[in-house]
Amino acid sequence: MEQKKFRIGIIGCGGIANGKHMPSLKALSSECEMVAFCDLIIGRAEKAKADFGTPDAKVYTDYRELLKDETIDVVHVCTPNKSHAPISIAALEAGKNVMCEKPMAKTAAEAKQMLEAAKRTGKTLTIGYQNRQATNMQLVKKMAEDGVFGKIYYGKALALRRRAVPTWGVFLNEEEQGGGPLIDIGTHALDLTLWTMNNYEVESVTGNVHYELRGRENAANAWGPWDPAKYTVEDSAFGFIKMKNGATIILESSWAINLADTREAQYVLAGTEAGVDFVDGVRINGEEYSRLYTKNVDLKKGGVAFYDGSAGDSPALAEARQWLKSLREGTAPCVLPEQALVVSQILEAIYESYKTGKTIYFN
Repeated sequence: MEQKKFRIGIIGCGGIANGKHMPSLKALSSECEMVAFCDLIIGRAEKAKADFGTPDAKVYTDYRELLKDETIDVVHVCTPNKSHAPISIAALEAGKNVMCEKPMAKTAAEAKQMLEAAKRTGKTLTIGYQNRQATNMQLVKKMAEDGVFGKIYYGKALALRRRAVPTWGVFLNEEEQGGGPLIDIGTHALDLTLWTMNNYEVESVTGNVHYELRGRENAANAWGPWDPAKYTVEDSAFGFIKMKNGATIILESSWAINLADTREAQYVLAGTEAGVDFVDGVRINGEEYSRLYTKNVDLKKGGVAFYDGSAGDSPALAEARQWLKSLREGTAPCVLPEQALVVSQILEAIYESYKTGKTIYFN
Protein backbone atom coordinates (compact mmCIF):
# COMPACT_ATOMS: atom_id res chain seq x y z
CA MET A 1 0.00 0.00 0.00
CA GLU A 2 1.09 3.59 -0.57
CA GLN A 3 2.57 5.62 2.28
CA LYS A 4 -0.55 6.86 3.99
CA LYS A 5 -2.37 6.41 7.25
CA PHE A 6 -4.39 3.24 7.36
CA ARG A 7 -8.07 3.92 7.98
CA ILE A 8 -9.28 1.39 10.52
CA GLY A 9 -12.73 0.27 11.62
CA ILE A 10 -13.26 -1.39 15.00
CA ILE A 11 -16.07 -3.95 15.26
CA GLY A 12 -16.79 -4.76 18.88
CA CYS A 13 -15.90 -2.09 21.44
CA GLY A 14 -15.78 -4.21 24.59
CA GLY A 15 -12.97 -5.33 26.87
CA ILE A 16 -10.41 -6.66 24.39
CA ALA A 17 -10.84 -3.67 22.09
CA ASN A 18 -10.37 -1.22 24.95
CA GLY A 19 -7.66 -3.22 26.65
CA LYS A 20 -5.53 -4.12 23.64
CA HIS A 21 -6.49 -3.10 20.13
CA MET A 22 -7.54 0.54 20.39
CA PRO A 23 -4.80 1.74 22.78
CA SER A 24 -2.15 0.08 20.62
CA LEU A 25 -3.49 1.60 17.41
CA LYS A 26 -3.74 5.02 19.07
CA ALA A 27 -0.08 4.75 20.06
CA LEU A 28 0.68 4.32 16.34
CA SER A 29 -1.32 7.37 15.28
CA SER A 30 1.39 8.41 12.82
CA GLU A 31 0.58 5.23 10.85
CA CYS A 32 -3.14 4.77 11.29
CA GLU A 33 -6.39 6.36 12.39
CA MET A 34 -9.56 4.80 13.74
CA VAL A 35 -12.42 6.19 11.67
CA ALA A 36 -15.33 3.87 12.49
CA PHE A 37 -16.63 2.04 15.55
CA CYS A 38 -19.35 -0.58 15.77
CA ASP A 39 -20.99 -2.19 18.77
CA LEU A 40 -24.41 -3.61 19.53
CA ILE A 41 -24.48 -1.15 22.45
CA ILE A 42 -24.33 2.28 20.82
CA GLY A 43 -22.95 3.91 23.96
CA ARG A 44 -19.83 1.75 23.85
CA ALA A 45 -19.18 2.68 20.23
CA GLU A 46 -19.67 6.36 21.03
CA LYS A 47 -17.27 6.16 23.96
CA ALA A 48 -14.70 4.38 21.79
CA LYS A 49 -14.97 7.18 19.25
CA ALA A 50 -14.49 9.80 21.95
CA ASP A 51 -11.48 8.01 23.43
CA PHE A 52 -9.72 6.75 20.31
CA GLY A 53 -11.32 7.99 17.11
CA THR A 54 -10.88 10.86 14.71
CA PRO A 55 -13.24 13.81 15.24
CA ASP A 56 -15.33 12.75 12.25
CA ALA A 57 -15.30 9.01 13.02
CA LYS A 58 -18.59 7.25 12.40
CA VAL A 59 -20.50 5.09 14.86
CA TYR A 60 -22.59 2.01 14.00
CA THR A 61 -24.59 -0.76 15.62
CA ASP A 62 -24.59 -2.91 12.45
CA TYR A 63 -21.20 -4.03 11.16
CA ARG A 64 -22.60 -4.40 7.64
CA GLU A 65 -23.10 -0.65 7.48
CA LEU A 66 -19.52 -0.03 8.58
CA LEU A 67 -18.24 -2.36 5.87
CA LYS A 68 -19.95 -0.29 3.19
CA ASP A 69 -17.41 2.48 3.78
CA GLU A 70 -14.96 1.98 0.92
CA THR A 71 -12.38 4.29 2.51
CA ILE A 72 -11.72 1.82 5.34
CA ASP A 73 -8.57 -0.25 4.71
CA VAL A 74 -8.48 -2.42 7.79
CA VAL A 75 -11.00 -3.92 10.20
CA HIS A 76 -10.31 -5.25 13.68
CA VAL A 77 -12.85 -7.85 14.81
CA CYS A 78 -13.12 -7.78 18.61
CA THR A 79 -16.42 -9.57 19.20
CA PRO A 80 -17.36 -12.83 20.96
CA ASN A 81 -16.05 -16.00 19.31
CA LYS A 82 -19.41 -16.91 17.75
CA SER A 83 -19.32 -13.91 15.41
CA HIS A 84 -15.63 -13.97 14.44
CA ALA A 85 -16.21 -15.92 11.24
CA PRO A 86 -19.27 -14.17 9.77
CA ILE A 87 -17.88 -10.69 10.47
CA SER A 88 -14.35 -11.49 9.27
CA ILE A 89 -15.60 -13.13 6.09
CA ALA A 90 -17.91 -10.20 5.34
CA ALA A 91 -15.05 -7.77 5.94
CA LEU A 92 -12.69 -9.65 3.65
CA GLU A 93 -15.33 -9.78 0.93
CA ALA A 94 -15.84 -6.04 1.37
CA GLY A 95 -12.18 -5.53 0.49
CA LYS A 96 -10.83 -4.99 4.00
CA ASN A 97 -7.72 -6.48 5.57
CA VAL A 98 -8.70 -8.16 8.84
CA MET A 99 -7.16 -8.54 12.27
CA CYS A 100 -9.46 -10.93 14.16
CA GLU A 101 -9.04 -11.43 17.87
CA LYS A 102 -8.17 -14.94 19.03
CA PRO A 103 -9.30 -17.68 18.77
CA MET A 104 -9.78 -17.67 15.01
CA ALA A 105 -13.40 -18.83 15.30
CA LYS A 106 -15.82 -20.74 17.49
CA THR A 107 -15.44 -23.86 15.32
CA ALA A 108 -12.74 -25.27 13.08
CA ALA A 109 -15.15 -25.32 10.12
CA GLU A 110 -15.75 -21.59 10.51
CA ALA A 111 -12.01 -20.95 10.80
CA LYS A 112 -11.48 -22.81 7.55
CA GLN A 113 -14.13 -20.65 5.89
CA MET A 114 -12.23 -17.56 7.04
CA LEU A 115 -9.01 -18.86 5.50
CA GLU A 116 -10.79 -19.66 2.26
CA ALA A 117 -12.29 -16.15 2.17
CA ALA A 118 -8.85 -14.60 2.60
CA LYS A 119 -7.48 -16.68 -0.27
CA ARG A 120 -10.50 -15.92 -2.43
CA THR A 121 -10.40 -12.17 -1.92
CA GLY A 122 -6.64 -11.72 -1.82
CA LYS A 123 -6.91 -9.66 1.36
CA THR A 124 -4.74 -10.19 4.43
CA LEU A 125 -6.12 -12.00 7.47
CA THR A 126 -4.32 -12.41 10.78
CA ILE A 127 -5.33 -13.54 14.27
CA GLY A 128 -4.57 -11.74 17.54
CA TYR A 129 -2.05 -14.02 19.21
CA GLN A 130 -0.06 -11.13 20.65
CA ASN A 131 1.97 -13.27 23.06
CA ARG A 132 4.24 -14.21 20.17
CA GLN A 133 5.53 -10.65 20.34
CA ALA A 134 6.76 -10.84 23.94
CA THR A 135 10.54 -10.42 24.18
CA ASN A 136 11.06 -13.80 25.84
CA MET A 137 8.99 -15.60 23.21
CA GLN A 138 10.78 -13.85 20.37
CA LEU A 139 14.12 -14.85 21.86
CA VAL A 140 13.23 -18.52 22.26
CA LYS A 141 11.73 -18.62 18.76
CA LYS A 142 15.01 -17.29 17.38
CA MET A 143 16.97 -19.85 19.38
CA ALA A 144 14.75 -22.63 18.01
CA GLU A 145 15.29 -21.38 14.46
CA ASP A 146 19.04 -21.33 15.05
CA GLY A 147 19.03 -24.96 16.16
CA VAL A 148 19.88 -24.37 19.82
CA PHE A 149 17.40 -27.04 20.92
CA GLY A 150 18.03 -29.45 18.07
CA LYS A 151 14.98 -31.47 17.05
CA ILE A 152 12.14 -30.46 19.38
CA TYR A 153 10.15 -33.60 20.11
CA TYR A 154 8.26 -32.66 23.30
CA GLY A 155 6.22 -29.65 24.31
CA LYS A 156 3.91 -28.81 27.19
CA ALA A 157 1.58 -25.86 26.60
CA LEU A 158 0.60 -24.23 29.90
CA ALA A 159 -2.46 -22.08 30.56
CA LEU A 160 -3.26 -22.70 34.22
CA ARG A 161 -4.94 -20.30 36.62
CA ARG A 162 -5.60 -21.32 40.21
CA ARG A 163 -8.73 -19.14 40.54
CA ALA A 164 -9.15 -16.55 37.80
CA VAL A 165 -12.49 -17.12 36.11
CA PRO A 166 -13.53 -14.13 33.96
CA THR A 167 -16.97 -13.12 35.21
CA TRP A 168 -17.74 -10.33 32.73
CA GLY A 169 -19.00 -10.36 29.17
CA VAL A 170 -19.87 -13.76 27.68
CA PHE A 171 -16.83 -15.76 28.79
CA LEU A 172 -19.02 -18.26 30.70
CA ASN A 173 -21.49 -18.70 27.82
CA GLU A 174 -20.78 -21.79 25.75
CA GLU A 175 -23.13 -20.72 22.95
CA GLU A 176 -21.27 -17.45 22.43
CA GLN A 177 -17.74 -18.66 23.07
CA GLY A 178 -17.64 -22.36 22.23
CA GLY A 179 -15.83 -23.25 25.44
CA GLY A 180 -14.04 -21.97 28.51
CA PRO A 181 -10.36 -21.84 29.47
CA LEU A 182 -9.30 -24.16 26.66
CA ILE A 183 -10.53 -21.85 23.91
CA ASP A 184 -9.78 -18.68 25.90
CA ILE A 185 -6.26 -19.05 27.30
CA GLY A 186 -5.30 -22.57 26.21
CA THR A 187 -5.38 -21.23 22.68
CA HIS A 188 -2.53 -18.80 23.45
CA ALA A 189 -0.31 -21.49 25.01
CA LEU A 190 -0.94 -23.90 22.15
CA ASP A 191 -0.26 -21.23 19.54
CA LEU A 192 3.07 -20.38 21.16
CA THR A 193 4.09 -24.03 21.37
CA LEU A 194 3.28 -24.92 17.77
CA TRP A 195 4.87 -21.69 16.50
CA THR A 196 8.12 -22.20 18.37
CA MET A 197 8.30 -25.86 17.35
CA ASN A 198 7.35 -24.84 13.79
CA ASN A 199 5.20 -27.96 13.65
CA TYR A 200 1.61 -27.93 12.40
CA GLU A 201 1.25 -31.49 11.12
CA VAL A 202 -1.10 -33.22 13.58
CA GLU A 203 -1.64 -36.98 13.66
CA SER A 204 -4.06 -37.37 16.57
CA VAL A 205 -5.59 -35.67 19.60
CA THR A 206 -6.93 -37.19 22.81
CA GLY A 207 -8.63 -34.88 25.27
CA ASN A 208 -10.45 -34.67 28.55
CA VAL A 209 -12.58 -31.87 30.01
CA HIS A 210 -13.63 -31.18 33.59
CA TYR A 211 -16.62 -29.36 35.10
CA GLU A 212 -15.60 -29.84 38.73
CA LEU A 213 -15.68 -26.40 40.36
CA ARG A 214 -18.08 -24.30 38.30
CA GLY A 215 -21.12 -25.11 40.48
CA ARG A 216 -19.65 -23.65 43.66
CA GLU A 217 -21.36 -20.72 45.34
CA ASN A 218 -19.28 -17.79 46.62
CA ALA A 219 -16.07 -19.31 45.26
CA ALA A 220 -12.75 -17.57 45.75
CA ASN A 221 -11.89 -15.87 42.47
CA ALA A 222 -9.66 -13.05 41.28
CA TRP A 223 -12.66 -11.15 39.89
CA GLY A 224 -15.17 -12.07 42.52
CA PRO A 225 -17.44 -15.13 42.78
CA TRP A 226 -18.91 -16.46 39.57
CA ASP A 227 -22.60 -17.21 39.11
CA PRO A 228 -22.94 -21.02 38.90
CA ALA A 229 -26.19 -20.64 36.94
CA LYS A 230 -24.36 -18.76 34.18
CA TYR A 231 -21.20 -20.90 34.16
CA THR A 232 -21.92 -23.20 31.21
CA VAL A 233 -18.33 -23.97 30.11
CA GLU A 234 -15.58 -26.17 31.53
CA ASP A 235 -13.26 -25.12 34.34
CA SER A 236 -10.36 -27.27 33.06
CA ALA A 237 -9.39 -29.07 29.87
CA PHE A 238 -6.39 -31.17 28.89
CA GLY A 239 -5.09 -32.59 25.63
CA PHE A 240 -2.54 -35.12 24.40
CA ILE A 241 -1.42 -34.26 20.89
CA LYS A 242 0.71 -36.50 18.68
CA MET A 243 2.34 -34.91 15.67
CA LYS A 244 3.04 -36.68 12.39
CA ASN A 245 6.79 -36.46 12.93
CA GLY A 246 6.42 -38.27 16.27
CA ALA A 247 6.59 -35.20 18.50
CA THR A 248 4.37 -35.05 21.58
CA ILE A 249 2.52 -32.01 22.91
CA ILE A 250 0.54 -31.87 26.15
CA LEU A 251 -1.89 -28.99 26.65
CA GLU A 252 -3.06 -28.01 30.13
CA SER A 253 -5.66 -25.28 30.60
CA SER A 254 -7.78 -24.13 33.52
CA TRP A 255 -9.49 -21.10 35.00
CA ALA A 256 -9.98 -22.81 38.36
CA ILE A 257 -7.86 -25.69 39.65
CA ASN A 258 -6.22 -26.62 42.93
CA LEU A 259 -2.63 -26.13 41.82
CA ALA A 260 -0.25 -23.80 43.63
CA ASP A 261 2.21 -23.68 40.71
CA THR A 262 0.26 -22.07 37.88
CA ARG A 263 1.57 -20.56 34.65
CA GLU A 264 -0.19 -18.95 31.70
CA ALA A 265 0.81 -18.34 28.08
CA GLN A 266 3.94 -20.42 28.61
CA TYR A 267 5.38 -23.71 27.50
CA VAL A 268 8.11 -26.24 28.19
CA LEU A 269 10.09 -27.62 25.27
CA ALA A 270 12.59 -30.48 25.03
CA GLY A 271 14.84 -31.08 22.06
CA THR A 272 17.76 -33.33 21.22
CA GLU A 273 20.29 -30.62 22.13
CA ALA A 274 18.60 -28.59 24.88
CA GLY A 275 15.34 -27.71 26.56
CA VAL A 276 13.69 -24.51 27.69
CA ASP A 277 11.09 -23.23 30.12
CA PHE A 278 10.19 -19.87 31.61
CA VAL A 279 11.06 -20.39 35.26
CA ASP A 280 12.89 -17.25 36.42
CA GLY A 281 12.88 -15.73 32.94
CA VAL A 282 14.14 -17.95 30.13
CA ARG A 283 15.82 -21.09 31.51
CA ILE A 284 17.85 -23.30 29.20
CA ASN A 285 19.00 -26.79 30.16
CA GLY A 286 21.30 -29.16 28.35
CA GLU A 287 24.51 -31.18 28.37
CA GLU A 288 28.07 -30.06 27.63
CA TYR A 289 31.35 -31.90 28.16
CA SER A 290 29.47 -34.84 29.70
CA ARG A 291 27.96 -32.51 32.30
CA LEU A 292 24.46 -31.14 32.70
CA TYR A 293 23.95 -27.41 32.76
CA THR A 294 21.13 -24.99 33.50
CA LYS A 295 21.37 -21.30 32.67
CA ASN A 296 19.03 -18.32 32.84
CA VAL A 297 19.04 -15.65 30.16
CA ASP A 298 19.10 -12.03 31.36
CA LEU A 299 16.33 -10.28 29.43
CA LYS A 300 16.86 -6.92 31.12
CA LYS A 301 19.94 -5.96 29.16
CA GLY A 302 20.78 -5.78 25.48
CA GLY A 303 18.62 -5.74 22.41
CA VAL A 304 17.34 -8.24 19.89
CA ALA A 305 17.79 -7.41 16.23
CA PHE A 306 15.21 -9.99 15.19
CA TYR A 307 12.46 -8.31 17.22
CA ASP A 308 9.95 -6.66 14.87
CA GLY A 309 9.08 -3.87 17.26
CA SER A 310 11.03 -1.51 19.43
CA ALA A 311 12.57 -1.73 22.87
CA GLY A 312 9.91 -1.41 25.51
CA ASP A 313 6.99 -2.36 23.29
CA SER A 314 4.31 -4.36 25.04
CA PRO A 315 3.23 -7.51 23.16
CA ALA A 316 -0.01 -5.72 22.21
CA LEU A 317 1.81 -2.71 20.78
CA ALA A 318 4.38 -4.89 19.02
CA GLU A 319 1.53 -6.90 17.49
CA ALA A 320 -0.12 -3.77 16.11
CA ARG A 321 3.20 -2.41 14.86
CA GLN A 322 4.15 -5.57 12.94
CA TRP A 323 0.59 -5.90 11.59
CA LEU A 324 0.65 -2.44 10.04
CA LYS A 325 4.21 -2.96 8.82
CA SER A 326 3.20 -6.18 7.06
CA LEU A 327 0.34 -4.38 5.31
CA ARG A 328 2.52 -1.46 4.28
CA GLU A 329 5.34 -3.64 2.97
CA GLY A 330 3.14 -6.37 1.50
CA THR A 331 4.76 -9.07 3.62
CA ALA A 332 3.13 -11.87 5.60
CA PRO A 333 1.90 -10.99 9.09
CA CYS A 334 3.47 -12.77 12.04
CA VAL A 335 0.37 -14.93 12.63
CA LEU A 336 -0.74 -16.74 9.49
CA PRO A 337 -4.38 -17.86 9.25
CA GLU A 338 -3.19 -21.34 8.23
CA GLN A 339 -1.43 -21.61 11.60
CA ALA A 340 -4.39 -20.30 13.57
CA LEU A 341 -6.64 -22.81 11.81
CA VAL A 342 -4.56 -25.72 13.14
CA VAL A 343 -4.86 -24.30 16.67
CA SER A 344 -8.65 -24.22 16.30
CA GLN A 345 -8.69 -27.76 14.89
CA ILE A 346 -6.75 -29.10 17.88
CA LEU A 347 -8.92 -27.28 20.42
CA GLU A 348 -12.07 -28.63 18.79
CA ALA A 349 -10.57 -32.14 18.72
CA ILE A 350 -9.97 -32.01 22.49
CA TYR A 351 -13.63 -31.17 23.09
CA GLU A 352 -14.72 -33.83 20.60
CA SER A 353 -12.48 -36.46 22.16
CA TYR A 354 -14.01 -35.76 25.56
CA LYS A 355 -17.55 -36.04 24.21
CA THR A 356 -16.95 -39.24 22.27
CA GLY A 357 -14.39 -40.89 24.51
CA LYS A 358 -12.25 -41.52 21.45
CA THR A 359 -8.97 -40.32 20.01
CA ILE A 360 -9.50 -37.92 17.09
CA TYR A 361 -7.34 -38.68 14.09
CA PHE A 362 -6.40 -36.02 11.53
CA ASN A 363 -6.08 -36.76 7.83
